[in-house]
Amino acid sequence: MTDVPSPPGGFEVPLWRAVAVFRFAALAYVGLLVLRDADRYAHPVLAGVVLLAMLGWTVTTAFGYARPAWRGWPLLVADLAVVLGVLLVSPWVEGRAALSTGAPSLAVVWLAGPVLAWAVSGGRRRGTVAALLVGGVDLATRDRIGQSTLTGAILLLLAGAVVGHVARLAVTAEQRLHRAVELEAATRERERLARDIHDSVLQVLALVQRRGAHLDGEAGELARLAGEQEAALRALIGRAGAVAPAGDGNPRDLRAMLDRYASAAVAVSAPATPVPLPGWVAAELAAAVGAALDNVTRHAGGRAWVLIEDEGETVTVSVRDEGPGIPAGRLAEAAAQGRLGVAQSIRGRVADLGGEVRIVSTTGAGTEIELSVPRSGR
Repeated sequence: MTDVPSPPGGFEVPLWRAVAVFRFAALAYVGLLVLRDADRYAHPVLAGVVLLAMLGWTVTTAFGYARPAWRGWPLLVADLAVVLGVLLVSPWVEGRAALSTGAPSLAVVWLAGPVLAWAVSGGRRRGTVAALLVGGVDLATRDRIGQSTLTGAILLLLAGAVVGHVARLAVTAEQRLHRAVELEAATRERERLARDIHDSVLQVLALVQRRGAHLDGEAGELARLAGEQEAALRALIGRAGAVAPAGDGNPRDLRAMLDRYASAAVAVSAPATPVPLPGWVAAELAAAVGAALDNVTRHAGGRAWVLIEDEGETVTVSVRDEGPGIPAGRLAEAAAQGRLGVAQSIRGRVADLGGEVRIVSTTGAGTEIELSVPRSGR
């Protein structure tokens, strides 16, 4: 998990409010300590002035951090500088004698405010940096470092790291929630479109196919094409919403991804059991199969057959057609002319997955393209 600032989101708002509440509560505790120990201070009046300044800055940060546009470096650096300033003047205001007898510095727990703010704004690394600076200055202002002082510095460091980690988890959870909401909305829209297509387009295509099936010439050809498109649309609707986006590493069933290519002209044969692949591997392999079928449509025509074979460590998909075949040297000639459909869309994709492509073509007897990839990809 990287510790980088993220755009302001709803999950961060409670964290900023909690920081503001903590600072006011810590300031109230500081006020009680100042009232208790004022008679031991070298300059008790100045202690009251510093306390008023701390109150003013607490109010300023509460309003500042409440506005996402203000949660940038200027306010964060100023926040840290104010706390460091309070720590540096504490020995002079309280006096070395008071500090040596165990009196806490003027900041006490209030010094954790900027550490928490840095942690919420940028994660555990930024919170750790702020904790080291504040803890280091606090230790440097003391003539004698006791166990309680050292423990306070360690707790401050832990607070910066833990709160920063929790803040990043909250941001990550919010981003995932947004993606889930977007996916749900997209799925509902696909389902709505599928219903509309089913009620209108599919019925028209089926009607055209039935009415023109017995006709000859162009009318019969149009009826045949309408039947193919009806079959393709029905396959697409049947899988709408069933296949999640495949760009990640989550397992996906290759069979479901290749079913979309099934039509009256393309037969897809697959094992009876699922063929799971990492999402990005399945997506690239399906795209390569789609490119191969596009070539069949453009250059071979007629029917095509897609066969999926699960061989354990590898998965092989074969695309076979009954076209005129590929003349010897034709692929090299096409690549030289800048037409890189096979070279990039098929060979390139499979090569990126650590697989290989084998093309067997016989003039007048069709072409078979065999795509083999390791199950886990490269």
